[in-house]
Amino acid sequence: MFDSEEMVLSMGPQHPSTHGVLRVILKLDGERVVDLDCDIGYLHRGAEKIFENRLYPMIAPYFDRLDYIAAVSNGLLYVETVEKAMGIEVPPRAQYLRVILTELNRLSSHLLWLATHALDIGGFTVFLYAFREREEILKIFENFFGARLTCHAFRIGGMTYDAYPGFEAQVRAFCDMFPKRLEEYETLLNENRIWLGRTVGIGVISAEDAINLGLTGAPLRGSGVDYDVRKTDPYECYADLDFDIPIGENGDTFDRYLVRMEEMRQSRRIIMQALDKLPDGPVMGKVPKVIRVPAGEVYHSIEGPKGELGLYLVSDGGTKPYRLRMRPASFVNLGALRKMAIGSLVSDVVAMIGSLDIVLGEIDR
Repeated sequence: MFDSEEMVLSMGPQHPSTHGVLRVILKLDGERVVDLDCDIGYLHRGAEKIFENRLYPMIAPYFDRLDYIAAVSNGLLYVETVEKAMGIEVPPRAQYLRVILTELNRLSSHLLWLATHALDIGGFTVFLYAFREREEILKIFENFFGARLTCHAFRIGGMTYDAYPGFEAQVRAFCDMFPKRLEEYETLLNENRIWLGRTVGIGVISAEDAINLGLTGAPLRGSGVDYDVRKTDPYECYADLDFDIPIGENGDTFDRYLVRMEEMRQSRRIIMQALDKLPDGPVMGKVPKVIRVPAGEVYHSIEGPKGELGLYLVSDGGTKPYRLRMRPASFVNLGALRKMAIGSLVSDVVAMIGSLDIVLGEIDR
């Protein structure tokens, strides 16, 4: 029970600032947050149970729909996990194309985060600018995947189709244009008094707390922890590419913003190198006509736009998984919201949620 001076307020699940169907139950003393809880069960999709009743190739499209903002990264996680369990070797050209597409997906995800996060805090111009650049990436996806959101082209063993004519030129044109657009965002935000007032010192998470809470992605690196799966456990062709992992100093909302902005520069750097080194050859490896995963268990993870995406596969040797369990970054990162919010003003909770960059489809599977 709470004192008569306190009140309970539900934020969401339809409020735009809660990003999807998240309901935040706030206990308030005036404008000050006394306690906080998250109610996340509104989607009820049962994806992990569906996986147990589908053949391995049929499962891949479901992953595009879990985090629909990062469909390419989710698809990569699934096919890599099955390839790891079966010992399938993916041709080098497919590896480079996969990296280019997943880094483009990281850029489109970060741009959507920047747009909505700025809108939450009152930055409408940035919202329009970020959607302008994201549109250019979606045009590339539309040409490659035939879809703009639920993109799907990776297959177990490689890719069904090679890059379309003009793909390289279109990606290079975007990369040439993008740095100036990043400067525009930073000109609008980095010294903006309102932006600084709403982000600096807001939602602080120490490095120790970030590790203890299991955070990954920008929420972890913003607290100064140098951890990125692309460096610690490289997959595809990341070991052949040169890039840096940006980290923050103070662990606040502003540092998480700075980390993602620099990550966008590093993603562009990765894409340019991958295009320069893109090898010739096939895009599909040798794969049995009927996919049967050897009995046993395997865990595999990649660095998604929101943090570490993991998949734990248990196989009984058949054509369907016995168990397929996800480790979604959004779900774990959302666990830090209570630690961030207690003692702060209710208006700052909006900025904190935005700084975590969550998608409820990934959380409520």
